[in-house]
Amino acid sequence: MTDFNFETINVSIDDRGVGTVILSRPDKHNALNHDLIVETTQAFEILGNDTNVRLVVLTGEGKSFCSGGDINWFSNNLKLSRSERVAEGALLANLLKTINFLPKPVIGRINGSAYGGGVGMISVCDITIGVDSSKFGLTEVRLGFIPATISPHVVRRMGVMNSRRTWLSGALFSAEKAYRYGLLDEVVTEDELDTAIEKEILDHLEAAPNAVADTKRLIDFVSNHGVQDNLIYTADRLADTWEAEEGRIGITKFFNKELPPWRSGEK
Repeated sequence: MTDFNFETINVSIDDRGVGTVILSRPDKHNALNHDLIVETTQAFEILGNDTNVRLVVLTGEGKSFCSGGDINWFSNNLKLSRSERVAEGALLANLLKTINFLPKPVIGRINGSAYGGGVGMISVCDITIGVDSSKFGLTEVRLGFIPATISPHVVRRMGVMNSRRTWLSGALFSAEKAYRYGLLDEVVTEDELDTAIEKEILDHLEAAPNAVADTKRLIDFVSNHGVQDNLIYTADRLADTWEAEEGRIGITKFFNKELPPWRSGEK
């Protein structure tokens, strides 16, 4: 088990290569502030570059996942110049970008309620499993703000109409509705959460790491390009796969009825 020294988050890597990032401001419901945003970005950059890390679990400490922006952070931003506010907003945008494009799976262990920026962080996870007692909300309009920085990711996750349904009133919604809206992939009881997360971890540990990274890039590319660009891109990437070491090993092992080195054989 590898541990790191951060002030606002807890980070670890277990012997299987499972990285865990825990938002750790439980007395503030893990609200986002400058330090938490910067440290979480740093943590994901470290885990993304560590070849021993196979996947990352993102969760919160205490009863909440993330309550959005810290009120003191908002208050301090009011004192800043326009350019300084833009820079602070860019920090959150960079965090979401870093998680979104991490070259390995990110599993959101949504242990409690999430609002605003917390919903944004859920939206950039690849798999999201949340507890049934959680509440969610894009409440910015009730404060006279807009959910600007998180909007590309939340719209992509929830779709246009579900975004309109939830953003325009700022009303809270249940875990059941979060599932219906596409924000959560699975809803479980609090007692079932760790078992559900472990099942996802075991599934993902059966996949070849480089193929996973390439597939994540593939999904992003084909979802943002047209037919002709996708035809060229996918043909090239398939050829790359046949030439890559993982591809050669995987096919050889398959024909020999053996497991490749990245598989445990538990699935």
